[in-house]
Amino acid sequence: MSNTLQAIRGMNDILPDEAERWLAFEATVQQWLARYGYRNIRMPLVEQTALFRRAIGEVTDIVEKEMYSWKDELNAEELTLRPEGTASCVRAAIEHSLVYDGPKHLWYAGPMYRHERPQKGRYRQFHQYGVEALGFAGPDVDAELIVMCAALWKELGLTGIRLELNTIGSSEERARFREQLIKYLEGKVESLDADGKRRMYTNPLRVLDSKNPAVQDALRDAPSLMEHLGEDSLRHFDAVKSLLGAAGVEYTLNPRLVRGLDYYNLTVFEWISDALGAQGTVCGGGRYDGLFAQIGGKPTPAAGFAMGCERLIALVQESRRATNVAGPAAYIVWQGEGTGAYALTLAEELRAQGLAVVQHAGSGSFKSQMKKADASGAQCALIVGEDELKSGEVTYKPMRRAEEQRRVPRAGLAALLRQP
Repeated sequence: MSNTLQAIRGMNDILPDEAERWLAFEATVQQWLARYGYRNIRMPLVEQTALFRRAIGEVTDIVEKEMYSWKDELNAEELTLRPEGTASCVRAAIEHSLVYDGPKHLWYAGPMYRHERPQKGRYRQFHQYGVEALGFAGPDVDAELIVMCAALWKELGLTGIRLELNTIGSSEERARFREQLIKYLEGKVESLDADGKRRMYTNPLRVLDSKNPAVQDALRDAPSLMEHLGEDSLRHFDAVKSLLGAAGVEYTLNPRLVRGLDYYNLTVFEWISDALGAQGTVCGGGRYDGLFAQIGGKPTPAAGFAMGCERLIALVQESRRATNVAGPAAYIVWQGEGTGAYALTLAEELRAQGLAVVQHAGSGSFKSQMKKADASGAQCALIVGEDELKSGEVTYKPMRRAEEQRRVPRAGLAALLRQP
């Protein structure tokens, strides 16, 4: 038996090739957030367990089965690795009176933790960007959160992501609906799976969101929450739909969509891709006007969403394979006495002009260096030998289009590399 230590199952290393994709994704996301006026907030990875019990709900899967929790014997505290970010963000906003002087647009990023069965797209340590609009009550904010997601998918070059939309009304409206839903489920108990039977009395709305086809079939004639909503809830939802229509954002109404966290009210939404198999939700969110009061703060309206980095980066990678997105502008190949220093200064000169350039590191034959240049995805190889060193030139060899290689002056190289 090997004594080699390995990463914990479901908590993955991100190696350099993949990390470069993460960095590019993160740069795009952070520029996008800045354009919408969102500012960064950073919360601890560890919180008091009570925060998530009160915020997420005692009878949710996350709290019942998935949290990494333990008792800190030294301080007699129950602690938890954060399973999601909204509760922590609201806790921070209350603790530091962030909305005392007006509403705030906030975002955060980082790892979250849930003790689940690892599979593709679902990990025990996973990463999210969270976007929270705190102190805003109107449907315009709900719509903007959705519209900005649509803009990001376009910027990332993603297609085939569909929007599912619903409203779950107020807590009072859900309470009235809950009674009727339980009566209906009691008549279908033989058709429910183990999760459905467990949730029937503790969290019956979550049965509506079951992914089990047999359960969904049993729910075909279930009462509709929409029929239990009052004028205010319906007016809010109609305004959201109208704004999405004006922005050209297509959506599908899904009356079974309730999300897995108890703090939501009114608008809820999910962005879903069919390219990821069972783990198709890449982004989800909605309004959570009661959460501030729920964890001890002054009642404050709020809405937000979280998106999964692993799933979105996988989609971006597939999209770029399909569209053959280029790598760096150039890969510098060098060989011969004195050429290393020439290659080094050339690379720095081009980088200073905003070009992405990889310089071959270490030794290697000309043939092996050219193989690495091709594997890098670079648009061209820049070859520096003793002849180029003497003449102050570079041999330019296109890698992605049918052109002959040629000797070019060093001075005009940056302009040449910028040509489409």
